[in-house]
Amino acid sequence: MIGTARRAGSLQQNRNRRRQYAITVAEKSSPPAVRKGQAHWPLTRDEFVRRARERFYDPNFAAAAQAIDRIIDIAWQDYCAARKSPRTRKAGEGFAEPDYDLSVEWLDTRNRIMAAQQRQVEGRSPARILLICGASRNDTTCPGEMSKTYRLVQLAKAQLSQSCEVDLLDMSLLASEYGRVIYPCKACVSTAMPLCHWPCSCYPNHSLGQVNDWMSEIYPRWVAAHGVMIVTPVYWYQAPSGLKLMIDRLVCADGGNPDPTTTRGKDPERAKSLELKGWNYPRHLAGRAFSVVVHGDAAGADTLRRSLVDWLTDMKLIQAGSAAILDRYVGYYQPYATSHEALDGDTAFQEEVRNAARSLLNQVNLIRQGRREPDAELADPRPK
Repeated sequence: MIGTARRAGSLQQNRNRRRQYAITVAEKSSPPAVRKGQAHWPLTRDEFVRRARERFYDPNFAAAAQAIDRIIDIAWQDYCAARKSPRTRKAGEGFAEPDYDLSVEWLDTRNRIMAAQQRQVEGRSPARILLICGASRNDTTCPGEMSKTYRLVQLAKAQLSQSCEVDLLDMSLLASEYGRVIYPCKACVSTAMPLCHWPCSCYPNHSLGQVNDWMSEIYPRWVAAHGVMIVTPVYWYQAPSGLKLMIDRLVCADGGNPDPTTTRGKDPERAKSLELKGWNYPRHLAGRAFSVVVHGDAAGADTLRRSLVDWLTDMKLIQAGSAAILDRYVGYYQPYATSHEALDGDTAFQEEVRNAARSLLNQVNLIRQGRREPDAELADPRPK
């Protein structure tokens, strides 16, 4: 209790410092300007129609040409009217402005996140690991062969499944399933942190045809997990594009605003004002354990491993033991065509992946038993 009180006092001191800084800024300068003029809107009707028709390029759609013309006409009207969220309802209790209209889809995602959080803190429920396959390759589309990453994930899953629930998130589905998409982060946080909502409210945007955003399902899966294990290849010294899209879209979990009514949707002026009054940067995924396994064939595995560990640590997740963090090369500078055979022969790497899973589960169990990290009582003087 003394430690908790001390930490609460330190946190309040930091909030007071940030608030005083904001007051000083407000006293010495004009409100920050919202800079405009980068992009142009709207498209011409001809260009809009050209892009919309690409969806119906297949000659099999010819029989429905008149219906398609009508659909495109409605889509054009909605685009011009900027009907981002055509179905809304009042925010209700728990929001700063209960009468503000919020997207039904956003509220549904929020409700799933809240249910996942309740499940996550339930002490009697089994431990849950979110196991992420970061590769873009699978055998149902162009590559014609499963990824080595997926095989490593299956080793980890077999190990973890002996004593906990495993939720497998396969990022390769972005490249092989109809309608499976993660849209890019729009970087609202760089305008002002409160403009970045938790969960993300940028999507869906029906007026732009930006629908079926997979993140509405992925957010609750992260929240429900006690531990997260990322197994991924390195692509050109970086994370695979699907994995990176998810990483960017998780920025709202690191300081995001859980109440869009405070910014009345996407009002940059309100968001800047709110941040300058002092923002507490809530860490919505803090306290979960993590493991990272990166593999490559020539270069870059260590670079990506460090990037992923730094990212997860910044979000206040807790690294499991040293065995849980791993970067290795499979078939180093050997032909791609025989890379699966190289993995077959690398039994040491296979066991290291199992050990990473064991280490993660050990950390999860320690956290659930009440173990606190050495810096758990320390207040972050730079919470941004």
